[in-house]
Amino acid sequence: MTTHTSDLPVIVAGGGIGGLAAALALVRQGFRVKVLEQAPELGEIGAGMQLGPNAFHAFDALGVGEQARKRAVYTDFMVMHDAIDEYQVGKIPTGEAFRQRFGNPYAVIHRADAHTSLLEGVQASGQIEFVTSTRVVHVEQDAGGVTVHDQHGKTHRGLALIGADGVKSVVRQQFVGDEARVTGHVVYRAVVDKADFPEDLQWNAASIWVGPNCHLVHYPLRGGEQYNVVVTFHSRETEEWGVTEGSQEEVQSYFQGLCPKARQLIDLPKSWKRWATADREPIGQWSFGRVTLLGDAAHPTTQYMAQGACMAIEDAVTLGEALRANGNDIEKAFDLYQRSRVARTARIVLSSREMGRIYHAKGVERLVRNDLWRGRSPERFYDAMEWLYGWNVENCLASPN
Repeated sequence: MTTHTSDLPVIVAGGGIGGLAAALALVRQGFRVKVLEQAPELGEIGAGMQLGPNAFHAFDALGVGEQARKRAVYTDFMVMHDAIDEYQVGKIPTGEAFRQRFGNPYAVIHRADAHTSLLEGVQASGQIEFVTSTRVVHVEQDAGGVTVHDQHGKTHRGLALIGADGVKSVVRQQFVGDEARVTGHVVYRAVVDKADFPEDLQWNAASIWVGPNCHLVHYPLRGGEQYNVVVTFHSRETEEWGVTEGSQEEVQSYFQGLCPKARQLIDLPKSWKRWATADREPIGQWSFGRVTLLGDAAHPTTQYMAQGACMAIEDAVTLGEALRANGNDIEKAFDLYQRSRVARTARIVLSSREMGRIYHAKGVERLVRNDLWRGRSPERFYDAMEWLYGWNVENCLASPN
């Protein structure tokens, strides 16, 4: 590990899952870290998230695998049903054979519990300073480091800056300046207590019901005491990227023609959060000298691959490994990190778009979708997932130039 002649920290913009994972990776590589978070306190909004084996590989590499494991719910399978006629499109066992194949489980977890697992690791290090209610507005850099200006007119000096400031990244805006691609798809998310959740849907599975221009997801959380409910539809309105309170009337106005078993999901929540979704076109450069992007700031994606947070944690591990491989030479490491991540994360963005099309198929396309995986064995499903779930700390770096 390189000894630093400077007392300057590395600055991380954003204290979400990606930012905390990055902070943890940096500390494990010998850096001090200063996290700038625009919210008044650290935390996560949202509901559940899915964790593939790749996410657990990343948690393990950051030293918080056990914390995440004890908060997760381990599903028995992933299952897809047609929301019109209940036809089972595909079912993938995620039990012992799956774990043996990929070296880690498939699980679901509340976003706040994943965030807490990382936060515990960060706090235990004693090397990370948090500054809340602070938003980056401008970045300058020179040969010795970066100067970050915040909305209060204060400056923060650091060795480097990791822009983990989310889908509306200010750091990306300054260095890339591209536009978001608003999908017109709206996601409603809620958490429902087990007592209020239909018994005929209380499956220990990551479950999706796919319908014309819509889909519905449910799975257990927090030891099965709660269920995550997510419904997605194509909006009739012109959408702008963002999160608002959901409306029971709006969500009820979609999802016509679905089977009663699936449609009952939208009657359950007392309140909803509403996401108007977007992504961006994949880019080949997100490292700029002593500044780099991470997570949604680097490669925002739609939710159809259930990999957004997993990719951010992978990014953090890869960043740490790139620093290790380059003796903590920041600019060389940032270049290797970017080269190691661009194609994989772009594949997630593009695959997610295609998966959204498959989920929301109608007419003859729906019939094709329902026939795609007919008779496929678990092993063939696992082979198809190898590119995604086979990622780990040993294979995360690109070959040197």
